[in-house]
Amino acid sequence: MKKNAIVGQSGGPTAVINASLYGVVYEVLNREDSFGTIYGMINGIEGFLNGSCMDMKPLEMSGELEYIKTTPGSYLGSCRYKLPEDLDDPVYVRLFGKFQEMNIGYFFYIGGNDSMDTVSKLSRRAAKAGSDIKVIGIPKTIDNDLIETDHTPGFGSAAKYIASTIREIAVDASVYDNKKSVTIVEIMGRHAGWLTAASSLARKFPGDNPVLIYLPETDFNPELFLESVAKTLETTPNLVVCISEGIHDENGTFICELAGDVGIDAFGHKMLTGSGKYLENLVKNHLGVKVRSIELNVCQRCSSAMLSATDQKEAIASGAYGVKCALDGETGKMIAFRRIHNEPYTVDYVTADVNVVCNREKAVPPDWITKAGTDVSDKFLAYAKPLIQGQVNIPFENGLPKFAYRK
Repeated sequence: MKKNAIVGQSGGPTAVINASLYGVVYEVLNREDSFGTIYGMINGIEGFLNGSCMDMKPLEMSGELEYIKTTPGSYLGSCRYKLPEDLDDPVYVRLFGKFQEMNIGYFFYIGGNDSMDTVSKLSRRAAKAGSDIKVIGIPKTIDNDLIETDHTPGFGSAAKYIASTIREIAVDASVYDNKKSVTIVEIMGRHAGWLTAASSLARKFPGDNPVLIYLPETDFNPELFLESVAKTLETTPNLVVCISEGIHDENGTFICELAGDVGIDAFGHKMLTGSGKYLENLVKNHLGVKVRSIELNVCQRCSSAMLSATDQKEAIASGAYGVKCALDGETGKMIAFRRIHNEPYTVDYVTADVNVVCNREKAVPPDWITKAGTDVSDKFLAYAKPLIQGQVNIPFENGLPKFAYRK
């Protein structure tokens, strides 16, 4: 008897998380000789526990599956649900009981670091319980902080959005050249500065904005920051500064914490926001120049208008490759990318042990950051440029983008 498959999405969306979903569903549906039904978990593992799932086959029959590739958000919905550390917890009995009831033999989970923690726990529980269910993690995160992979689906499109937006902000800031001004742009990134580093792709010539870039991989000193801003204003009167939301001082205190308390999410992560506003007030009070702060926030992950074709292609391929690996008997693995060449850009698809991946973060390498900690090197540019390449044609209907929405 053929086993059924189930797929879910977890954590914050990316511009290509649904492309990965498409890759999984399309590949399963095209292997009818090996699979039964392909189900989608609505709102991830949490929704599945509450009995929420759907048959994905009708999406192919209606043609809606094709639209999923360019639909923003998470088509199946998401969650931030942390499974218990104790693998004997009753929740695992419930989960594996439901898997058995639905004849689930293959479990695919699309997500970032916390989602890989879920994949790890489920695969270890399966081994402990003697279950033959295959559990595979499909990577996604704009933060690009998963280890054991060259990069993650979602980062390329977010990097493209950031570079394009920073370019537009820089042009906007430059229209008044008779008065000094500072524009501080706060970009996502708690402990890893990949997204903020992507702002360097906005430059058109040496010395172009953003002149100053601060990542959480280095300690942030407010006094040195003010000195750098004041000095740079002498040659760049309309200065754009890009910072990661997670910049911190030498004691590990997040800069946003200097302005007040921060909340904690379900996984124990501090919810960071306000670093840009804090620095805006710092510049205003000490330098007395015109200053504004901008927080890009969720726009970095929800813009489908700037999809990277490379990013979308790799997201689809990673989903499809995950299905192949599961059929080959692999479990407890995350799909990963191994870069072969920058020019021409080529990657290979491999697997990584999810138990090694989960709960660890990949930082921007120290030699990709300048000694002063205010910029990134050409090594980062060479790494990032291939990931933002190519345009994606989004289907339109009645003058508006045509997306797939779960009914």
